[in-house]
Amino acid sequence: MALEAGLIAIGAGIAVGLAGLGAGIAEGPVGAAAVGAMAENEKLFGKGLVLMVIPETIVIFGLVMAILLWLNM
Repeated sequence: MALEAGLIAIGAGIAVGLAGLGAGIAEGPVGAAAVGAMAENEKLFGKGLVLMVIPETIVIFGLVMAILLWLNM
């Protein structure tokens, strides 16, 4: 049982870690484009904010997967 619990914990960590890494990679260019667009037109703040939130949903999915794995221990 201890080996199974350890592997589940490793899987949960990988799920959150890779989701966070993917979101971080995606947010770089999106954030740069959003700031550039807002510098030209301040009315684009809302759209830029929404575009910055979209990659973060990937991390939430990774966290949900980690919680589901943890509950199955």
